[in-house]
Amino acid sequence: MLRVTKADKIEGTVRVPGDKSISHRAVMFGSLAEGKTTISGFLPGADCLSTIDCFRRMGITIEQQGDQVTVYGKGWYGLKEPDQRLDVGNSGTTIRLMTGIMATQPFHSVLEGDESIAKRPMRRVVGPLREMGAKIDGRQNGEYTPLAIRGGKLNGISYRSPVASAQVKSAILLAGLQADGTTSVEEPHLSRDHTERMLKAFGIDVRHEGSRVSVSGGQTLKGRDIFVPGDISSAAFLIAAVMMVPDSSLVIEQVGINPTRTGIIDAVQAMGGRLEIVNERLINEEPVADLHVFHSELRGTVIEGDLIPRLIDEIPVIAVMAAQANGRTVIRDAQELKVKETDRIATVASQLAKFGASVTPTEDGLVIEGGKSLVGAEIDSMGDHRIGMAMAIAGLAAEGETTIANAEAINVSFPGFAETLERITR
Repeated sequence: MLRVTKADKIEGTVRVPGDKSISHRAVMFGSLAEGKTTISGFLPGADCLSTIDCFRRMGITIEQQGDQVTVYGKGWYGLKEPDQRLDVGNSGTTIRLMTGIMATQPFHSVLEGDESIAKRPMRRVVGPLREMGAKIDGRQNGEYTPLAIRGGKLNGISYRSPVASAQVKSAILLAGLQADGTTSVEEPHLSRDHTERMLKAFGIDVRHEGSRVSVSGGQTLKGRDIFVPGDISSAAFLIAAVMMVPDSSLVIEQVGINPTRTGIIDAVQAMGGRLEIVNERLINEEPVADLHVFHSELRGTVIEGDLIPRLIDEIPVIAVMAAQANGRTVIRDAQELKVKETDRIATVASQLAKFGASVTPTEDGLVIEGGKSLVGAEIDSMGDHRIGMAMAIAGLAAEGETTIANAEAINVSFPGFAETLERITR
């Protein structure tokens, strides 16, 4: 149970935990690379620890102490057949990217996860991998876990994805690295490109043409040092808190500002928020900066189209800001929210309404009428880390006390979240 009371002011300088997407990939690519990979700034959250566990079960030596990780890679075919099912826990990134990797391996494996993973769609990954020649089975013809994979020889394909999904794109590209010929993926909108950037850092030739990305088979990854910047999805919760609490100012250091992830900055600025990006630099192909955030008078806006893939994980906390903004905010084209850890359209609407906010769920998003005073409430994260954090941020702007049940889910992406809030609030 997490308890939150109204904040009078937020100030200071903080760092947020390492980027979850980059942490996953650093462990995976380091395991498949030849030689040692050292990772600093790793996110020691439950999801990323599931990735470490899976590769350890396939014979990879991985040393982890806090946010420092060393991976002793054995090359792409250095993995050994696991003697039991590989449990990804609650991590959609782990299971979807590993499906692409395991499809290339000369052995049998079974991937499974928790109750949430068992409800999440997998055919979006399984389908194109089958087109490449992969042998994958699962419940409802591969729609749901567990996934049984008989790895083997694959052929490159040219795939046009119906959804902009970094997980789908990454699974296909990873399989393509060991497939005959060239594999390419084209998306309706550009999704997160952490895979492409990190593959380049590990020595892979990745080619781009508009919204199409391609790799050739038979390439080798080389171990290297990786720095994981702060996760902008985690920073988004602190950004929202500062925007809503009067007289507040906060510096968030060493945050990843990959342009496929900075939709939250665009949305905040469209709502009239003040945010300065300073000390920009490039580390391991990833842009990094410090963010200086100020309290702002927010206004309603429309969030849709190409912007959605760049802020899909931040929509719960954007909805919280919208509830405190002047005017109406409309979020559309966000059907993907329905297949996250929870149906985030329904969950955001039901939990935010408990504060007295005016929130209407739609088929593909939310309509929020801002400007209403919020009152502390009894909230349930529903086991969804981003719902838990978003509602805790709402509690900082609400009169009275807010309690968040099932708050342990927050550790998936932001270990130390409660302590961070306590440190920066007055």
